[in-house]
Amino acid sequence: MLTLVDEYMRECLTIDVGRRLNSEDVLERLAWLFVTRGVPEHIRSDNGSEFTAKVVRKWLKKVGVKTLFIEPGNP
Repeated sequence: MLTLVDEYMRECLTIDVGRRLNSEDVLERLAWLFVTRGVPEHIRSDNGSEFTAKVVRKWLKKVGVKTLFIEPGNP
């Protein structure tokens, strides 16, 4: 499950469910959100393989979005 929440507004922007979500699925959803909602200053995520994938980090850097990661063991 991919859940994206606006930390400031506490609004759930999307919940995507699938047997397996990969970096391409994440990029597809992020691109859609960036077009419809605007490009954020940063994205905070866990250290899941979808968000630590080189292709995702490279794409986010290219569009000017900083990445912040949640410390392991923290909610």
